[in-house]
Amino acid sequence: MAKTIVVKQVGSPIRRPASQRKTLKGLGLNKMHRVRELEDTPSVRGMVNSIPHMVQIIEEKG
Repeated sequence: MAKTIVVKQVGSPIRRPASQRKTLKGLGLNKMHRVRELEDTPSVRGMVNSIPHMVQIIEEKG
């Protein structure tokens, strides 16, 4: 079974740079308090680490 992480959007993309908004959409998050379960890969971790003020890792599975 692959490792996964559960990510929740806690910050608004309003008045943020376009690159940060695109990163949110790339993670599948586009509305406040939306939760996604994503595969734990270096690319996903990098995306999450680039916008720590807008997302929160809730749980790590696997």
